[in-house]
Amino acid sequence: MRHLRNTVKLGRSPAHREALLASLVCNLIIARRIRTTIVKSKLARSLAEKMVTLAKEGSLHSRRQAIATLRRKECVAQLFTEVAPVFKDRKGGYTRITRIGQRGGDGAEMAYLEWINFVPAVKKAAPEAEAKDTKEAAKEPTKETKKESKKVSKKEGATA
Repeated sequence: MRHLRNTVKLGRSPAHREALLASLVCNLIIARRIRTTIVKSKLARSLAEKMVTLAKEGSLHSRRQAIATLRRKECVAQLFTEVAPVFKDRKGGYTRITRIGQRGGDGAEMAYLEWINFVPAVKKAAPEAEAKDTKEAAKEPTKETKKESKKVSKKEGATA
């Protein structure tokens, strides 16, 4: 029986499980939203909320604890400078899990794990396509500009 055993093992060794969760939380900090299985998202949520609580404290000791857990200094720096200040007035519940259905390959239940204040960006046309359109518009003169340029060249020819 599993009395008082609260950890979900995920079929991994303890070291592998800790590395997986640290990676998930770092990716959450960087990307603001990750797609993973429901079980992994529930475990990562608890770690992410603990890290935000440490970051809100803001001391050197809490920063060192976060680095020891997450193992990436750049993620911890971003956590302390960008994520934690957003939640300074909130006492908990920094993340949300949104179920999105089953994965095609094995049927695992998938979910988005994201920060509460996360607003998904509206997809726009690719910036390269927009840049090409503006360059082409600048290169190709319109009919009106062609007429004006002919008039100017005729006037210049007459005066020269």
